Amino acid sequence: MKLNQRSILENAAAWEKLGYSLPKYDREQVKKNTLANPNWIHFGAGNIFRAFQANVLNNLLNEKKTDIGLVVAEGFDYEIIDKAFKSFDDLTIYMKLCCNGTVEKNIVGSVVESLRVDPENGDYETLKELFRKPSLQMVSFTITEKGYAVVDGNGNTPAGIEADFKAGPEKATSYMGKVCAMLYERFKAGALTVAMVSMDNCSHNGDKLKAAVVAFAKNWVDNGVCDAGFLAYVNDVSKVSFPWSMIDKITPRPADSVMDMLVKDGIEDVDFVKTSKNTFVAPFVNAEEAEYLVIEDSFPNGRPKLEEGGVMFTKREVVDMVERMKVCTCLNPLHTALAIYGCILGYEKISDEMKDGELTKLIKTIGYKEGLPVVTDPGIINPKDFIDTVVEVRLPNPFMPDTPQRIACDTSQKLAIRFGETIKAYEKNENLKVSDLKLIPLVFAGWARYLMGIDDNLNKFELSPDPLLEKVVQMVADIKIGDSDVHSRLEKLFSDASIFGVNLYEVGLGELSEKYFVELIAGKGAVRETLKKYVG
Repeated sequence: MKLNQRSILENAAAWEKLGYSLPKYDREQVKKNTLANPNWIHFGAGNIFRAFQANVLNNLLNEKKTDIGLVVAEGFDYEIIDKAFKSFDDLTIYMKLCCNGTVEKNIVGSVVESLRVDPENGDYETLKELFRKPSLQMVSFTITEKGYAVVDGNGNTPAGIEADFKAGPEKATSYMGKVCAMLYERFKAGALTVAMVSMDNCSHNGDKLKAAVVAFAKNWVDNGVCDAGFLAYVNDVSKVSFPWSMIDKITPRPADSVMDMLVKDGIEDVDFVKTSKNTFVAPFVNAEEAEYLVIEDSFPNGRPKLEEGGVMFTKREVVDMVERMKVCTCLNPLHTALAIYGCILGYEKISDEMKDGELTKLIKTIGYKEGLPVVTDPGIINPKDFIDTVVEVRLPNPFMPDTPQRIACDTSQKLAIRFGETIKAYEKNENLKVSDLKLIPLVFAGWARYLMGIDDNLNKFELSPDPLLEKVVQMVADIKIGDSDVHSRLEKLFSDASIFGVNLYEVGLGELSEKYFVELIAGKGAVRETLKKYVG
């Protein structure tokens, strides 16, 4: 059997016998409804969109709670549209990988049109037409944080964006330039209202999207290449809103093991392919069962009723609290702790680390005992319940091929948020003492030990990419296994507030981190023995 509309209609009994849940709605009718009166266009045709947002809407269509589908647009890697959507009639096999070892097989049919955001392609005019529809309520994005950047790391405007600023909406070629050109169509159609919703995994994502849109609008107005009213339009929240959101769902690249399941079921043409832009795509996506999407409820033209599919709508400050809860306490710090020690102890899967008694107790203590006391309960997600799901369902999931080596990437950029904010919160709380933090410093010491690039059996291993890697590795370069006097060499590292969020010595954690480090480098097996001593 092949994944296409004809197959799921003509061979429905065979698909269902194999355990696949099929669309329970008339896709052709839904497509007609959607193209006539679209309410949701999504930019970014990647795996998380297919496994999360598209599936939420698929469930609502199955439950007859809506009769409007989704239009997806891809503005960076056009091959995704042809190789993951058009070739399969815009259908996706979503393999939900459950912690109990079961797999839920779903055919997602909510995407009724997939378009290339390519000015050289006819799809571009179709997209313009859809943006001019009064019914459009939401334009959402999963294009990664760098997709919103209009300046590079040095604060300079890239040549392509600078050219777009001068050329105007009719000749835009950059991703955000093309998005803004679409929004300009909506403005010309009568300054129609819409919500521009970033669903990318970055803090205050709505502000990042708005900053990019405003930059284009301002430059176009200043350069006289668009109507002067466009800038006021994108700055008017009653016309165009940019809600914040928090998204959380682990969606790895297509897995060989999942592809093997599909082949065993007799599904044809399920091999994943690598596009010329290094995107791995397939007719299927695999993802964990847990998912969270919290969105600021700011929609000037109304919105799809996604709350009936599990999406949470709330105030901006609550979105911020949920984001901080996740990033500073309930997930990301635990991930980082596992990444650091997993690399040193030779683990290759996060799920395998969750079978390790010391590592499990390490992250539970960091989360429940050291982190929870300073978490502000956002009200819509209970912080303890969130950690429960992380340590009992998400991280132990044997299907999830996530590695400590991947999570260890860019650790120097993560420590200040994932741990430094907790330390600062302890300093501000008169009922808590920073000296009560015992295992967060053990993570800091573990990272310094990791930077030596030597595992617990004293074999060399490759460090994960990090923008500060050369700088921080030099700080421990002349430390040898068995050294006991390390202060003069570690002081520069542990006092760097740009890395840890605080100067560890000034808050009383520098000496403790050094003590742990000395024990971690005592000899072969010292990392395991240190974990047993302080965690076990």
